[in-house]
Order: sequence, then structure tokens, then C-alpha cells
Amino acid sequence: MKRYGLIGYPLTHSFSQRYFTEKFAREGISDCRYDLFELPDITALPDILQMPGLRGLNVTIPHKQAVLPYLDRLDASAEKVGAVNVIRLEPDGTRTGFNSDYYGFRQSLDDWLQGLGRMTSGLKALVLGTGGASKAVTAALADLQLPFVMVSRSKTDTTISYNDVPDLIASHQLIINCSPVGTYPHASEAPAIPYHQLTDQHLLYDLVYNPAETRFMHYGRERGAAALNGLRMLELQAEKAWAIWQRE
Repeated sequence: MKRYGLIGYPLTHSFSQRYFTEKFAREGISDCRYDLFELPDITALPDILQMPGLRGLNVTIPHKQAVLPYLDRLDASAEKVGAVNVIRLEPDGTRTGFNSDYYGFRQSLDDWLQGLGRMTSGLKALVLGTGGASKAVTAALADLQLPFVMVSRSKTDTTISYNDVPDLIASHQLIINCSPVGTYPHASEAPAIPYHQLTDQHLLYDLVYNPAETRFMHYGRERGAAALNGLRMLELQAEKAWAIWQRE
């Protein structure tokens, strides 16, 4: 039996296990299983890596950077982003880190904008949050030559604070929530931006996918903005991870 799984903490509402279990059933893949490995402390990772039959792992918060010392090499995708969300166990026992979040975000953004008849040229983005998820997003935005400003709780040398957002929201029409704010069970919460300043020209992309419509998205749509959740990004990155694991 070939084994795959997800490491992170907490994993109460994981997308990955359901997605891969349904994929295996739908495609008649009978020799594979996908498990959840709740890992409060990354130092327990070596025990998981020694499990018989393990071929690959997905990595989610808070370990996308913490896994780096446990890997033997990084694919160009992980080097570009500086974070890992896919580990492939090689036949010789070594471990390679990849980043499929980059692909999932970039492809889903391209598809969404095309569907709306919008172009990346002329767009500027506000990226809410500075965690591991934001690294894939900002790498993709940079490759798309789409200018962005990062927003964090406190102003730093590389970010603005939420207090500064009102001055930029008119000129930055793409707003991407890379923070966990609004995720179930805290679905009544939303990032602290001035929603009353939004217009029908704004685009709100929420990496959160549970609930399907977050408060962030709901408040944007009330002002006429287009909004998208993170489900399509997850589906694309999951399929990319599967392709990585199957590659010889």
C-alpha cells in the first residue's frame, strides 16, 4: 500500500484527505491511502518519514518553513517561494521539497481574471498576512509583474499596517487574504479593511475556503466587488502534488 498524507496543526477540517480519498475512489486507484498526521511539533516529523510505504506528504501551517531542515534538496518551485507544501520521498530514501501552492494560486488567479474579462496589467494588489501562504502568492505576483504591498498587524520595513490600508485601497484593486482570519469556526470574523471604500472594480481573493463565502467575500460583494475563495487553488495544488509524487 502506497501512503500519502498531510502534516500540520491543527487538521480538524482538512480539505486534502477528503479530496484524495474521493480522487482514489473516482479514478479506481486501489493501492493508495491518504492520512492526516497532526503534528504540533515539527521534531516528530522523522518518525512519520520512516513509515513503511510512505511516498509523499503535503505540508500545511505551521510547518511550511519548519520542514526545510528535514529535506535533502529543494525543487526550484520551493526555492522561489521559500516554503514547502509538498515532500516527495525518493527511491534512494532522500527527500525533496516542492511548492504547489505557487502553481495553484497563479493558475486560479489567471483563470478567474480571464473569466471576468480582467487583465493583470494595470492591477496592483494588497496582500493581507505574511505567513507561509503569502510567500507563494507574492512569488506568483512578482512573476506576473503585478505590483503588490504586504499588510501585517504592525508596520515593518517590508509591510504596511492595516491602519495604512485606507490610503491605498482605491489604487490597489486586487485584495488577497492570506491570513486565516474568517476560517471556520471563526466564520464571523473578517480582515480589518475599510469595506465601505470598495467598489465594483475591486477583486477580493480569499485563500480561505471554509466557509465557501467568508465575511471578507460577503462584505466585498455587498459593495459590488468580485470575490473568489481558495477552493480552486486547493484543487489545482492538490493535482500538482499528485503529479509530483507520481513523477519518477
